[in-house]
Amino acid sequence: MTKPPEQQQQPQQQQQKQAANAAPGREIDTLVEARTRELSALSSHLQGRAEKEKSELARTLHDELGGLLTAAKMDLSWLQSRVDAPAHQERLAQLGSVLDEAMGLKRRVVEELRPSLLDHFGLATALRAYVDSACMKAGVVCDIRLPDDGAPIPKDISITLFRIVQEGLNNIIRHAGARHVSLDLTDGGGEYAFTLQDDGCGFDPSSTRDSWPHGIMGMQQRVRALGGQFSLDSTPGRGTTLRVSVPAPKKLIGD
Repeated sequence: MTKPPEQQQQPQQQQQKQAANAAPGREIDTLVEARTRELSALSSHLQGRAEKEKSELARTLHDELGGLLTAAKMDLSWLQSRVDAPAHQERLAQLGSVLDEAMGLKRRVVEELRPSLLDHFGLATALRAYVDSACMKAGVVCDIRLPDDGAPIPKDISITLFRIVQEGLNNIIRHAGARHVSLDLTDGGGEYAFTLQDDGCGFDPSSTRDSWPHGIMGMQQRVRALGGQFSLDSTPGRGTTLRVSVPAPKKLIGD
């Protein structure tokens, strides 16, 4: 029995209504995805620009301010060799101590802006020196497993991994109350990866994911910009494990 034309048109009309109702949702999803990509690209650009400016500032402080402080030390030495009065010698000695403190401060600021070991000796050496120093100051035992120096890691990947370890370790020292920290870095299988683990107080990631501090979100963004994977696992009272992996450039994999 053939249905009347009116009944035949009803399913078609319903499908058209459903499609019309779904269209705005798809447009919103597409718009959100586009805006998310734009914000991600902007964030990556700003982070890269910030690292470049830090590097330039570190170079200026090292060369120009370092040169001025060295010249001041030489002039002070000249004065000390020509002044005999004990009171004057004492004041010159105090001035020498101030200049030494200024040179030490300059070195610390330069290293914080751009780790010199990272540029001259590579990621593994820079990480070992930084983690050893930070853990020693905080009274935390550290276990570091790093690969032998091999092929150089691209600079953008090196600075990204270094900054993430730096941020993660700072969070551990400030908030976790950990007694032991371990860092395991690998550079095989077409990727660079590390695991940073502590035995601190831990937390519930699911309950705080929407309110993660900017430091953690910044780490995620750095990894995402390089097409990598970021995971943060933690349990209250059982510590935290941070895992990051970044793919190696294809031309290096081929080599």
